[in-house]
Amino acid sequence: MGKSFLFVILFLFTLSLKSQVNEKIDRGIVALTVSEKTVLVSWRSLKDDSLNLAFNVYRKDIGLGDFVKVNREPVTNSTNFLDETVTGGHGYNYRVKTVINTTEKEAPGEAYLFTLDGNQPWVSIKLKDEIELKRIGIGDLDGDGAYDFVLQHPDFNVDPYHKPGYWKRSPEPYKLDAYTSKGEFLWRHEMGWSIETGTWYSPYMVFDVDQDGKAEVYAKGGESDPRELDGHVLRGSEYLLKLDPKNGQLLKKQAWISKEGYESYNYWSRNFLTVAYLDGKNPSLIMQRGTYTVIKTEALDKNLKPIWKWQSLGDDAKYKGQGGHAIMKEDIDFDGKDELVLGTFALDDNGVPMWRTGLGHNDAGYIADFLPERPGYEIFYGIESRSPKNGVCMVDAKSGEIIWGYGENTFHVHGQAMTGDFTAEYPGIECYAGEAKGGDKFFLYTADGKRISDKNLWGLSPRAVWWDDDEQKEICYNNEVIEFNGDKKLKIEGKILIVADILGDWREEIVTTLPGELRIYSTNILSDKKKVCLMQNHLYRMAVADATMGYYNAPQVGFK
Repeated sequence: MGKSFLFVILFLFTLSLKSQVNEKIDRGIVALTVSEKTVLVSWRSLKDDSLNLAFNVYRKDIGLGDFVKVNREPVTNSTNFLDETVTGGHGYNYRVKTVINTTEKEAPGEAYLFTLDGNQPWVSIKLKDEIELKRIGIGDLDGDGAYDFVLQHPDFNVDPYHKPGYWKRSPEPYKLDAYTSKGEFLWRHEMGWSIETGTWYSPYMVFDVDQDGKAEVYAKGGESDPRELDGHVLRGSEYLLKLDPKNGQLLKKQAWISKEGYESYNYWSRNFLTVAYLDGKNPSLIMQRGTYTVIKTEALDKNLKPIWKWQSLGDDAKYKGQGGHAIMKEDIDFDGKDELVLGTFALDDNGVPMWRTGLGHNDAGYIADFLPERPGYEIFYGIESRSPKNGVCMVDAKSGEIIWGYGENTFHVHGQAMTGDFTAEYPGIECYAGEAKGGDKFFLYTADGKRISDKNLWGLSPRAVWWDDDEQKEICYNNEVIEFNGDKKLKIEGKILIVADILGDWREEIVTTLPGELRIYSTNILSDKKKVCLMQNHLYRMAVADATMGYYNAPQVGFK
């Protein structure tokens, strides 16, 4: 009996065990102009949809009349429709209805199109203040099935590294602003002077951990103003805060992981906050402190009671310094429960170490099915630590065994790197990475380890995106969406916060920040494919949740 056959049997068995709590999401309807008289309407296909489900599209003039059907025949082969019957000059509302055997049913969600200014593949949320954003959290705050937003600002970053030019005094405290999917401002939470304005001090998480149908907000917090004269925060109480999603009020607070055992400010200032399904059914909150030396990790249940605690001390001191700039989560051993890949090592669902590569600290890391012919998941790494070899490599996600790697030394593989199936020429998912200033090497690998370019093609942290109608991803680089061959598809404005499938059909949105505006780019290219919403894929959804802590590593699509 072959390994691939055994893997399929194990995979199907774990699927039968897994019954995670699912988000209730609506159809995510979005309407985008293609021209002054043409609108693309796009919506979600959901994993519980029947195979013969079709759709009708309805439109009405804003403030005038009733909804009227605009498609002649039900839409069966995709989840988008090109409305070429608009007259231009004013706005519209769009809805869709599901159709089974000629029977229609209302589908929750509605799109608002207030302008017909030609080709405009984006929607805009005007913000309360003329600010630019640091990060965005996505979750359903009010239980209506549409994704809302929790925005962190200002767009300023303090790094705790001790060398000159890194750490700088915080100009003002971070704030968390909550907006509905329709752009209504809900509330503001002041993180306060105890939280310095940098990535590593200020993790927050938007997720329905307590399973009441609404995504609560968790954040690191402190008390009063504990700053030293130069602006450093070296002492004072530290907490995990739980905020009410409807008004931002404090629901609960408890102690954060202690600084005890850390050598210096730089090392204790590295904080993470994420979620994982450790029992295969219920979301757990994960707190972590440390990356470069001591690492402490705690798992909490929905009541914020400890499930387990782990630290890289004592018998587990060999894991010191093996942390990454993000936490990856997925059922990598196919037992129906999530494991944590904290860097170049993994913890089982019970907090017990599974494996370590010994490669040191990684900047980039992605779990995916890079090699379709190989059973299970693989992990692509870009290693920050100076490495005699394997500074860019791929490992088996279940065992940590190195499958292939760059055979020479690397200086500092830096940034988030990028993975995606960019070309049909090679099977599987391609991998791209590069070195920071001081190094001069760049890497573009096929999934099976063939280096196909050593050039600086797209900098250090480009973004991959499904934008057009084919199976290959495009690349967000230098404020453009381009094909692998360099052909330009779209010019975008603003700094990219996240790439994720948060609206419309299976293709992804590019969310950017501009002064006083949150802009969501969504494709207005017609598709003839029907694919399930990516946010209903577990590996993908867990990665989207992590946009609010550490390095944001773009989501990959998993087996389930």
